Amino acid sequence: MGLYQQLQEREEQNMPVRVGVVGAGKFGTMFLAQALRIPGVHVVGVADLRIDVAKSNMVYAGWSAEQIEAASLDAALQSGTTHVGEDAMAMIDHPGVEIVVECTGNPVIAVDHALAAFAAGKHVISATVEADAVCGAALVARAEAAGVIYSQAYGDQPAMTVELVDWARTCGFEVAAAGRGHKWKPEYRFSTPDTIWDFWGVTPEQAERGRLNPKMFNSFLDGTKPAIESAAISNATGLNAPTHGLSYPPGAIDDIATLMRPRSEGGVLEEAGMVEVVSSFAEDGTMIPNDIRQGVWVVVKATSDYVKNCFEEYMVSTDDSGLYYCNFKRFHLIGLELGLSVGSVGIRKEATGTSKEFRSDVVAVAKRDLKAGEMLDGEGGYCVAGQLRPTRISVPMRALPLGLTGDIKLLRDVPVDTILTYDDVEIDESLNAVKLRRECEAMV
Repeated sequence: MGLYQQLQEREEQNMPVRVGVVGAGKFGTMFLAQALRIPGVHVVGVADLRIDVAKSNMVYAGWSAEQIEAASLDAALQSGTTHVGEDAMAMIDHPGVEIVVECTGNPVIAVDHALAAFAAGKHVISATVEADAVCGAALVARAEAAGVIYSQAYGDQPAMTVELVDWARTCGFEVAAAGRGHKWKPEYRFSTPDTIWDFWGVTPEQAERGRLNPKMFNSFLDGTKPAIESAAISNATGLNAPTHGLSYPPGAIDDIATLMRPRSEGGVLEEAGMVEVVSSFAEDGTMIPNDIRQGVWVVVKATSDYVKNCFEEYMVSTDDSGLYYCNFKRFHLIGLELGLSVGSVGIRKEATGTSKEFRSDVVAVAKRDLKAGEMLDGEGGYCVAGQLRPTRISVPMRALPLGLTGDIKLLRDVPVDTILTYDDVEIDESLNAVKLRRECEAMV
């Protein structure tokens, strides 16, 4: 039976999957815009520190004032409406909430929310993939110990890539590589919230209309988010990170199968079984037609002459050897697609992607010369960007995780383009995110 049909049955039985959303920013609002049309799902509560902004975003996304005026979570459960409040922990702890959708974007806070949800016996769907990169394997272990699910969010590129890798392996293919696309130039790694819109390709007016957060969008442009999402893909699939980080080879969709081969076979990979990001910019700086900028892909290899011949007989587009084939989704729709995770977790009790191990990491790299006494401003800001590294390299060097760089003090000078270490900053070891990070480091 299809997932949609099962959700329809839950609607008919008046037994909806009851959801609490933490964070009504862009991702949360995109999901809420769709949740109005998904049968068998009741958004019981939305928690955001800015209640007025959360309500404004929901009305902007199509909610009526009556739908968001429940005085309490209990009232929302009785009436089928939604309570919007500022107390995330109270919503997480409420017995009427089955699934917590965490989309604050703050990894330290997201870890606190996840642990509270596990303690309350709730499943968690995390759109804060930053937390997954910091300590995803430890979060998964904690969820399993509590008998609940911790899942990546479908609509975000990691879960969609994990789905493609699962498709490939279930069909019996060998996975050569998997990843996402990106608009990338090397100088973007120094981008700040002040330069983002010129680089991104939207006007300030469009950004204001869409209520886009320049710091969050800058984290995509400067390479931080591609690194974070690649780490999540790696840790969920067992594919390896490049030793020196992502290389962003340029190419159109039809070039991916040729690019994503080992170097020994004419590709860009150190070895088979890697994560990588394909750039939509050619080396001369022009946009490449038929790009994969907003999408995800997996490259598989035919492991027998018979399969290779099948590719040829069915006119599959491959590399010049006929062995490598790329399957892809050209676009991802972010929070608009989260219903697949809600249905999968709520009905099938299956995660849409989960970190099985701590194989890849995202290290903090200085965007400029940093001075002792400065306060780092985290993802997408003015101080640091994230780069992907294998944990076999990052953990022994005590590299500072990008996800722990929000509002922490720098203890000594760090030159531009240098990986920061724990010794460079003042770390609060009492934070749950730091404690779980230590658990992950012990896995390496």
